[in-house]
Amino acid sequence: MRILFDNGTPNPIAQSLVGHEVTFARRIGWHELENGELLLAAERAGFDLLLSTDKNIRYQQNLSGRKISLVVLGNSQWPMVRLHLDRIVAAIENCAPGGYAEVEIPFSQGHRH
Repeated sequence: MRILFDNGTPNPIAQSLVGHEVTFARRIGWHELENGELLLAAERAGFDLLLSTDKNIRYQQNLSGRKISLVVLGNSQWPMVRLHLDRIVAAIENCAPGGYAEVEIPFSQGHRH
């Protein structure tokens, strides 16, 4: 699967996505694109999934009829994100084309579910 990491997505997640091709928006000059432009550019470039930390993207963009899927992380802070890598990988693996998944990640260890 070809996965595009949006700006706020912690880069170390890529190490957990074995067998997937990961590209970082900032490294290909897409970090200034608005959400709609980013999704469109990613889909046109053949990406299968956009991994983002922008919860608003779901409400700004209609995913129906799109090939690209979207997984949104509820927190971008690596110390907390790293505790939920298994859930993030599962959400990515299970997301169908045009699909949406949100991985809730608490902001402190005291509120783990």
